[in-house]
Amino acid sequence: MGFLSRLSLLLAVVMQQVGSSPWPKAVFGRLTSPGFPEVYPNNEEQSWNLTVPPGYQIRLYFTHFNLELSYLCEYDFVKLYSGGKLLATLCGQESTDTEQAPGNHTFHSVGSSLHIAFRSDYSNEKDFTGFEAFYAAEDIDECQVPPGADPICDHYCHNYLGGFYCSCRAGFKLHKDKHTCSAQCSDQVFTESSGVIMSPDYPQAYPKLSSCSYSIQLEDGFSVILEFEGSFDVETHPDTLCPYDILKIKTDKEEYGPFCGQTSPPQINTRSHTVTIIFITDASGDHTGWKIRYRGHSPAMP
Repeated sequence: MGFLSRLSLLLAVVMQQVGSSPWPKAVFGRLTSPGFPEVYPNNEEQSWNLTVPPGYQIRLYFTHFNLELSYLCEYDFVKLYSGGKLLATLCGQESTDTEQAPGNHTFHSVGSSLHIAFRSDYSNEKDFTGFEAFYAAEDIDECQVPPGADPICDHYCHNYLGGFYCSCRAGFKLHKDKHTCSAQCSDQVFTESSGVIMSPDYPQAYPKLSSCSYSIQLEDGFSVILEFEGSFDVETHPDTLCPYDILKIKTDKEEYGPFCGQTSPPQINTRSHTVTIIFITDASGDHTGWKIRYRGHSPAMP
């Protein structure tokens, strides 16, 4: 596929994600204290509510800041609120052990809105010239993973202006939740007289929200024998039998399991030439799965 073809495909995917929404208008501006650059008045309160489209955040920085300094900024202050939280309380000209001035710091909203509140008390012994600040909408890179957080996408995350989308490696498909990559592991058929079957990505963590089925089909007269090899690790619960992830083995006459936990099941002689292995996973957990070696045994064999 040529470069132009790949570029067209990428643009088509992005447009599908963003739909037919118009390109967002530029959002930016300037904020100042009352009367700036002159001395701000006493007993003054003013506030600003800034909002940008979803998928964006607000960047705010100060080019001038000169407010009365008081303990914990009790008298004159600028407060920044976003996401239901107080981001900063600012006063003075330079930060101290108990007070914060903005200096060269750049503030970012939590999400798409930012509330700025300015207040002066009833009197100032000196002349304070207030503040000047500038703000602008800035794209949020949802694909950046904060320290200690889980990635927003299982495999690949693609950021674009105003949003993001996930994609999966070959052999997986994107779940309807648009974040999880489910394994394409259903209806696999094994006809060789012996072989190995493993949970997806074994011995790494198996994928979430997957439904796998493996069918062993040997000639009539053979009996399939299953032996678990290596580590066995399927999510379990101390009080309930395999409520989360489930491994079952079925023949036309019998069912074995469900199996879970960290103890390998014993060898299983299915006494059947056809066996189905079923493995179902839920939306949580970080477990490494299982590995089964199977072989066909004929009663006529020594």
